[in-house]
Amino acid sequence: MARKRTQGTSPAGGRGALRATVRAWSRQGIALKLVGSFLHANKVGGFDCPGCAFPDKAGHPLVDSCEQGQKAIAWEMTRKAVGADFFDGRTPAQLQAMGDFDLEFQGRLTTPVLYEASVGAYRAIGWDEAYAIAARELRALPPTSVAFYASGRSSNEAAFLWQLAARGYGSPNLPDSSNFCHEPSHYALKQSIGVGKGTCTLDDFERAELFLVVGQNPASNHPRMMAALYEAKQRGATILAINPLRERGFTHFSDPKNLGELASGRGIAVADAIYQVAIGGDFAALKGVMKALLEMERAAPRSVFDHDFIAQHTEGFDALIADLDACDWEVLVDRSGLQEAQMREIAAHYARAKATMITWCMGLTHHPDAVATIQQVVNLLLLRGNIGRPGTGAMPVRGHSNVQGDRTMGATSQVSDKYLDNIEATFPGLALCRDAGRDAAAVVDGLFDGSVRALLSLGGNFGVAAPDSPRVLAALERCRFTLHVATKLNRTHCHPGEIGLLLPTLGRTDRDLRPGGEQCISTEDSSSTVRASRGVQAPISELQRSEPAIVAELAQAIGAAPSVPWGEFADDYASIRDRIERCQRGVNVGFDGFNERLMRDGRFMLPNAAAHRQWNTANGKARFMAHALREDTPVRLARRTHGDAALTLMTMRAHDQFNTTVYSSDDRYRGVEGDRRVVFLNADDLARRGLRDGDRVDIECLVDDGHVRRVEAFTARAWDIPPGCCAAYYPEASSLIASSVYAAGAHTPLYKEMPVKVTRAVARTPG
Repeated sequence: MARKRTQGTSPAGGRGALRATVRAWSRQGIALKLVGSFLHANKVGGFDCPGCAFPDKAGHPLVDSCEQGQKAIAWEMTRKAVGADFFDGRTPAQLQAMGDFDLEFQGRLTTPVLYEASVGAYRAIGWDEAYAIAARELRALPPTSVAFYASGRSSNEAAFLWQLAARGYGSPNLPDSSNFCHEPSHYALKQSIGVGKGTCTLDDFERAELFLVVGQNPASNHPRMMAALYEAKQRGATILAINPLRERGFTHFSDPKNLGELASGRGIAVADAIYQVAIGGDFAALKGVMKALLEMERAAPRSVFDHDFIAQHTEGFDALIADLDACDWEVLVDRSGLQEAQMREIAAHYARAKATMITWCMGLTHHPDAVATIQQVVNLLLLRGNIGRPGTGAMPVRGHSNVQGDRTMGATSQVSDKYLDNIEATFPGLALCRDAGRDAAAVVDGLFDGSVRALLSLGGNFGVAAPDSPRVLAALERCRFTLHVATKLNRTHCHPGEIGLLLPTLGRTDRDLRPGGEQCISTEDSSSTVRASRGVQAPISELQRSEPAIVAELAQAIGAAPSVPWGEFADDYASIRDRIERCQRGVNVGFDGFNERLMRDGRFMLPNAAAHRQWNTANGKARFMAHALREDTPVRLARRTHGDAALTLMTMRAHDQFNTTVYSSDDRYRGVEGDRRVVFLNADDLARRGLRDGDRVDIECLVDDGHVRRVEAFTARAWDIPPGCCAAYYPEASSLIASSVYAAGAHTPLYKEMPVKVTRAVARTPG
């Protein structure tokens, strides 16, 4: 049998987190700014960390940031500059030859840049020329052929202007980063409980008796949440992890703020148990837990389910019970990868707990049945009335710090007529495009068939975040026009259209001085808290402009919505917030007195109806949603053809990474150094293929849609992962993810459930 590779013995967090934080700042040559970052990150009067959207602590904690956040802040606060000398005469091929790390490590963008295919090289230009080129190109294109992509790192103010500019120009195509991540969460929750976002606050973490952490690796991806789980464990809460991998944050974690553990180098097991579902097995596992609860309820009536809550607040209960009765335990065991006893054990924990929270991330959203799976999460919560009480609720943990705010501001392809009515009433004479536009999946299709002729991006790394990444990047080069508003270089910028613009923007940490005075922006976190964010350092270049200013000036240049006072908005963001308040009336409650409350308190919480047991559904009831297990998923279809040769691939992030930003080629929590072209397999799966730990392998996608997707010369690692499963890093394995298959109802890429074949690497002759 092949050897299993271990994850090391030192705890997640702890000394390693402190060392990595200091190293990140030192590599940028600004280590002395680290203390200042601790004092200002996620604090009232300071800046909102550009990392994840986990809620900030109330009061005045000394430190409210984490290792990953500090890396993001260091990368942004760098004084390394990418200016005219870097770009002038450089070709796309030269940039494409650089690695992802090297591109971003060059530093902050400091000048507008133009690429023209007729010239074949980049050159620095001025802002007036940049806007004139954008106006020329966009006026020559049908608006319906133009897509306006919004990243979750933009502010509420910028996102509001972005969607206003797009719809005023005439384009309904507003794909956003949520299309690539938590779209199934929004869709599922909206159907089930009437609110398309989580119902929990940070206070609930302090009151829950039981946490089910599903499809999530918080130690690497949301370390501030890991600290909250650590504190919950210390006070006696039970934490159960349901995840294909035994991540070190669950088995051995030390909060860097615990001086005793820091001195001893020891931590604690945060998770009481880890249930290693097969990749894609969460749907069946959650059904198994509910089936076990149903059997417990029948054995001792009215001892498990909250019948009063179910009768008063829900509909669809009988259909759910019928669905559970129709499920066979043998099938649930086979599809989940868990034993029946394990599902019954989870059910027993759940039946005993008086207050339960369930949290999840993209381990649930990147599957064919993502929507149905998340609705099983809600079903499980509803059975015991675990929504709308302290310490309970549903918590989708979002990645980008303002991905929720972008959606609230309408930077998405479908919004309500009421919102559009409000906007037109706020700006008399304005006529908006009201069509339903393309989401990210439809934009990818449009890039492939040529119907999308231009992509404008407010941040983000669209070509890498998208499935079929090599094909998408090649399609971007065939566009007529691309425009990116960005702080730093990334892979998508290396693939411009015939005409390409790259516009340098301020980041969260930069002071924003406009003619209207020093400005602040706002964001919305995973708990519906809106907070002010103010930069703390002088911009590295006088040519950098803020996102709201760039969007306003761009909109004015292209003649979008001439009745909108773009010049006023560019100079005074309070004026933008005044309009946001008007436009949100009757759409999203809680924006009354937006400016006053933001300036006075620094943050405020938007009401969440479901958290108060008010269900904004058609009949005012929360809905149990029954779904059958499907037989037509890409993995199951591949196994009919290829048998056991078909493995289920999940892509994942290394520890030294945030989304598409790679800080190094190491993953200290998994014992990987200097190599990101790695695939993790069960030891028995390696042996059955005649492979050993450390062998080089090729990986081929088994979606039969006429396209060959293959990566070569990856290093195979024996790992503690369920049989039939494998895992590889994103974006190195992104080219294996087919764009022809998506999550049902939500069009999210299947980054966590793709059928592949792993074979010994073929020897190739150099050159």
